[in-house]
Amino acid sequence: MWWIYALLSALFAALTAIFAKKGISHIDSDLATAIRTFFILLLTWSIALFKGNIQESMHSLSKQNWWFLMLSAAATGLSWLFYFKALQIGKVSQVAPVDKASVAIAIILSVIFLGETVTLKIALGASLIIIGTLVLII
Repeated sequence: MWWIYALLSALFAALTAIFAKKGISHIDSDLATAIRTFFILLLTWSIALFKGNIQESMHSLSKQNWWFLMLSAAATGLSWLFYFKALQIGKVSQVAPVDKASVAIAIILSVIFLGETVTLKIALGASLIIIGTLVLII
């Protein structure tokens, strides 16, 4: 079932690139990111409130949860700022695939920091992503 969510994520990430490229024309990319983030905030809090389990979940958060979620938010924010700047300057057909090099980087970091194991299939897939990224950059 996880792969359905992953494919939906990929679909919406692709739409993000198309919509963002149209939305950032003739405005500052940092302002565009701030506007986008505001609407993401509204959407995600609306979903969380609609589901109705916020109070229960908030009480179960540890300091570690908070720290790592804050670090994740900082990384996300920086990623979005750089992504929008790249989209403003470059073509979606180049920026979006290079951005997806994050997949290969995530695999490498998951081994280093999370102790995950890499199968031959995962290593091959990550290598192809890296090669594809280099082809697009060079």
